[in-house]
Formats: sequence, C-alpha cells, structure tokens
Amino acid sequence: MKNVVVIGGGIIGLSTAYYLSQSGNRVTVLEKDDFLDNCSYGNAGYVCPSHFIPLAAPGMVSKGLKWMFNSRSPFYVQPSLNGALIDWGLKFVKSATKKNVANAAVPLRDIAMLSQHEYAGWSAMPGFDFAYQHKGLLEVFQTAASEEHAHHTVAKGKELGLDVELLGYDAMQQLEPQAKINARGAIFFKCDAHLYPNKLMRALIAYLQQCGVQLLKGQEVVEFEKNNGKINKVITAMSAYNADEVVIATGSWSREIAKLADTRIPLMPGRGYSVTLEDAPYYLNYPMILVEGRVAITPMDGNKIRFGGTMEVVPTTTPPRYHRVEGILKAVKDFIPSFDMPVPPQDKIWYGYRPCSADGLPYIGRISKYNNVVVATGHSMLGLSLGAGTGKLVSELVNEQRTSIDLKPFAVERFS
Repeated sequence: MKNVVVIGGGIIGLSTAYYLSQSGNRVTVLEKDDFLDNCSYGNAGYVCPSHFIPLAAPGMVSKGLKWMFNSRSPFYVQPSLNGALIDWGLKFVKSATKKNVANAAVPLRDIAMLSQHEYAGWSAMPGFDFAYQHKGLLEVFQTAASEEHAHHTVAKGKELGLDVELLGYDAMQQLEPQAKINARGAIFFKCDAHLYPNKLMRALIAYLQQCGVQLLKGQEVVEFEKNNGKINKVITAMSAYNADEVVIATGSWSREIAKLADTRIPLMPGRGYSVTLEDAPYYLNYPMILVEGRVAITPMDGNKIRFGGTMEVVPTTTPPRYHRVEGILKAVKDFIPSFDMPVPPQDKIWYGYRPCSADGLPYIGRISKYNNVVVATGHSMLGLSLGAGTGKLVSELVNEQRTSIDLKPFAVERFS
C-alpha cells in the first residue's frame, strides 16, 4: 500500500484517485478550489473515439491567424510576449503537420476506447448514475470543402476500426426529424457515447468519499520537499502532506506545478464557454458537432441541452469575454434555425480552461527528475472523454504494473 497525493480535483485527478483507491492505496486529493466548478463540469460530455485528429493539425495555424481579430471567432490566441506562450506557440506550429495527425490517430483511439470501456463499467455500478448513453454522435457540415474532408475522416475512422458512416442530407435529417438542419450531411460516429458531466462529477466525489479517499479543498500547492531523487512532501499554503507517490493532474495549472518539480512542459490554457438550458424547448436525438461553427450541442439527462465552443488560448487571469457566446448561439441558429436563443445573463454562462499540449496529445507518465512523480494533463478538449482511461493508466504506473496501452506517445518530456 502506498500513500499517494493527487494534486487536482478535476475528472483526471478524481479518476486517478478512484483507481488508486480500488487497488488498495491510501489516497489524498488536494484541490486549490472546492471540487465544484472546474473544467470537468461545463464541457460537452462526449466520450468520443471519433476525436482522433489532434488540435495541432494542418490548417489550425492559418485559421488561428484569420480568426485572431474576430472577437466572436471559434479559435483565438491572445498575442503576448509571455515566454510560456511563445514556447508553446512555436512548438504548436511545428507540430501542426500531417505527420503529427497520422502519428496521433492510433494513440488517441486507444486511450479513448480504454476510457469508454471504463465509463461503461462505471455506469453499470449500483447507484453510479451519470446519464451515460452510447448512441453515437453527428458531425454536421455545410460546405463542399467540409464534405470532402468528411470522406477522408470516415475512411480513416474505418481504417482505425471505428463504427462510422457518412450520411447524406436525407439520412441525416431522418435521425433528427424534430429539427430541420441546414447542412449538406453528417458523419455519424456510432462509436461515440456521451454523459452528463455535472452528474458524473457529483457521483464520483460521493463514491470516493465513501471509499475513504481524502478530498481536501482550498489546498493550493506552493512547494515540494525533495530528497534523494524523490518528492517526500507536498506543501500547500495551509499544510504539508507526506507522499510515497505524487500525481500532478492540475489541468491548465499543470505547467506551474510541474515547474515546482523541476520539469518543463509546454502547455497553455484554452478557455471555452458553454450554456445549458435546464428545461429546453428544443430537442435533439443525438449529440452534434457543427463543423464550420466549431460548436458542440449535447442533449443531457432529460430536457437539458448544452451548447459549447470556442478556444481562447489566454492566461487563466484573463477576464472572460462573455460576448463569445454570441458566436456560439449564432452558429447554432445558422445550422438549426428553430433554435433561436438570446444570449443569457452572465451568471448563466459557464467558462473553463482546457489544458492544451503543444501537439494535441496528453502528457501522461513519469518525469525524469524525481522517480515518484506522475504527470497527467494536457488533454485539451478531451479531458472528460479520456478521464477514466487516464485515471486507470496513472494507477497502473503508480502500482508499477504494465499499462493497458502504450504510453510512449504521451511521454511528459517528449519536447525536451
């Protein structure tokens, strides 16, 4: 039995705590806030093997430059002389190649399939309900260029062994008869699932508490006590915690925490926004991605429906730009004209920071400087999707077991 300190109370940290606890370890989770409102709550809730194309892909740099001066655009990088942003940006540009996309496909598929298998197992546990549904996802497109790209995506998905189909307009519309869709067609990723993130997080927190995992809020890590190639103590502003093993799963704050462990990882926060209608007058059968609008729509747990999108690469201290929600809702109306929604008041708009690696793959593995530290971060928009799988992989590392999938593509210091 090991005494493991997990830093970070999002889906990655809590999933890690779940598997470590299940394997007989003593687990303490330190969270700088209160476990109740991090990036794991406001996302689209997808569990999506379909997302095998990383963020760092050809075209993203040119799109980012084109959209940079549009305050309602889907992708925005705030210009800055910040050294971390410059370092990340240069590595991102270098990584945005066809080769990176090709190399990322199998690792992203493997970790997504592992994670989906684990979530399905969780959903079968008595009392562990988080509205998990494995029914598929529609990726809807409007332009000829996107349709051409869709043919390649479907071919690649089938090559990867995924259950995927290209639908023309009529076949797409038959799946959503209650809402007329303004589009040419869609990719139907039958391999995908979705869940209600808020319900998942609450259920996971309750389960961990029942299992005796210590969940400590308001514990911002400020220092590590190091000795003989190990971190012996995790020190917060309030206390200190002895550790046999340390897991850094602090999302968009992981670069700073890893630096305390003398490790550099290129990572920047990517802020996203979402709006959830609790008793929606609109209905969809399937989760839906609006390709040209870069917006996700998810029907969740009864009459709830969530609209999310945008990627703002900005420091976590940057004030929110709530008007970006106008762009999200405009894209929804462009695709589904009957979904005509006003911009809600600010207190009804959620935003959070996704940890973006420089090549679109997570960082999962041990570091070289201290032999009892595992990093698990950099999942970008796939944090919840890959959460359960990542937690299982980290547990296997800590328990010195063979990992369920090959972790070389996710090496923490691959840019060093």
